[in-house]
Amino acid sequence: MKFATLLIAAAAVTTSAFTPHQPRSHSTSRSFSSRFSLSSSTMPICIVVEAEIKEDRMDEFLDMIEKNAIGSRAEPGCIRFDVLQAEDAPNKFFFYEVYENTEAIAHHKEQPHYLAWGAFKDSGGTVSSVSKKASGKFMT
Repeated sequence: MKFATLLIAAAAVTTSAFTPHQPRSHSTSRSFSSRFSLSSSTMPICIVVEAEIKEDRMDEFLDMIEKNAIGSRAEPGCIRFDVLQAEDAPNKFFFYEVYENTEAIAHHKEQPHYLAWGAFKDSGGTVSSVSKKASGKFMT
């Protein structure tokens, strides 16, 4: 199954531990264009991560990624940080992250909760991890 199709299917999956936050400074009823300039230099930057976790490291992963999601959502410039679990592979996860700009991503990568994800990967906790960067176009 192609990555995009799998991501769309996984987007329907939610769990109470990983519920999305409401943006602190943006009303969800306002349109995207009223929240962001439409110039390409100020469009949000999205990161989509597909990670397969070693089955014997799932408890450790779930604890770490919940802290990462909560910490990330509190960062200035983080618009969204969702963690999704695949329905057909319980050890496969998708992270959907949206940041206001490259400075927000740089700040994110300096935070202890982000560094914990790197340490988890470095310790062999993942089977695979692939990140894709995209520019926001039609978003809510």
